[in-house]
Amino acid sequence: MLLRPDRLARRVYEIPLEELIAAGIRGLIIDLDNTLVGYRQQRPSDEDAAWVAAALARGLRIVIVSNNVQGWVSEVAGGLKISFVHKAAKPLPRAFGKALQLLGTTRDQTMVVGDQLFTDVLGAKLCGLKVILTEPFGPREHPAMRLLRFFERLFLRGRQV
Repeated sequence: MLLRPDRLARRVYEIPLEELIAAGIRGLIIDLDNTLVGYRQQRPSDEDAAWVAAALARGLRIVIVSNNVQGWVSEVAGGLKISFVHKAAKPLPRAFGKALQLLGTTRDQTMVVGDQLFTDVLGAKLCGLKVILTEPFGPREHPAMRLLRFFERLFLRGRQV
């Protein structure tokens, strides 16, 4: 199903890296806003930054794919020493394809991590990718997201992955 994540996680840093590696995952496509950093935050939490560093140390490749503008995405990605795709227009597949090229991984070796059902999950599924849906950081986010979050809650209510 196009709107059904393969797994759920509260936060990025709670995703077990060893399980990903054991499942054959070699590349991660990670959303930025409310997945890796909170709304208008300049850096990820210490826990998320340590998770990214641990993933890289274990040989995983990571790329941020964000609908946001280059300056902010570049700043966060640069601090983590990972690649990025900005102005991604998710859920359209183009940015996911570009991310796969940057990672050098196949679809079955790649996992998407994001907090939005209608951009991250849908985009991943349209590209044949597995996806982990995280909880958004908190109530602060772009005002346009409120309506989408309402529909996400309706869709996810009572569903288990």
